Amino acid sequence: MKKNILLIGGSHGIGFEMAKVLQNDFEVYIASRTQEELHQLNVTHIPFDATTDELDTALLPEELHGFAYCPGSINLKPLKMLSMEVFRQEMELNFFSLVNVVKTIIPKMVEGSSMVFFSTVAVGTGMPFHTSVAAAKGAIEGFAKSLAAEYAPKVRVNCIAPSLVDTTLAGRLLNNDKKKEMMSSRHPLKRVGEAQDIANLAVFLLSDKSSWVTGQIMGVDGGMSTLNVS
Repeated sequence: MKKNILLIGGSHGIGFEMAKVLQNDFEVYIASRTQEELHQLNVTHIPFDATTDELDTALLPEELHGFAYCPGSINLKPLKMLSMEVFRQEMELNFFSLVNVVKTIIPKMVEGSSMVFFSTVAVGTGMPFHTSVAAAKGAIEGFAKSLAAEYAPKVRVNCIAPSLVDTTLAGRLLNNDKKKEMMSSRHPLKRVGEAQDIANLAVFLLSDKSSWVTGQIMGVDGGMSTLNVS
């Protein structure tokens, strides 16, 4: 019998790339606001808005073997242009909604199961104009480590911290060749990330191949967080 994986947000971007791979070996449940291209995949869709809805556990299987929370934001502005409401919205989408879902589904997580969250390279590497998103994602990193400690050895919890990834979410930053070239040049590997780059690690962390990995913040960032090649 296939194991069950729940993705919050999987109708596009990194979550969609994860689902494309996971569907081959797992029963995949995707809870998201839209279905978009999900008709292409062998998955079960659950209508769900992470910021407003309570996840109906009756629509989920009795046991979950993997879970990933994919919603995120890219709101890059100087601090003086960010209202307190923006900070609250960032925390609501990225962190509080994650905590709410985790508290809902944790009773279903079985022995040996895995959770994957997403942060940003900007938490560990200070970057201008990232105050709101880095604050929210930093909360996720602290939550992930504490949760991993609390639920070891039953549930593994890890966090991926990407740099800029070419998805719809980053469209404003990569909407022409000049911008893409400029952003690529900032990375030691001289390109921005692709959704598959992040999805590959997420799928590994959800699988039994990573059974001795927990409490980690893993950078998938083209070398940005650790290398200076300028």
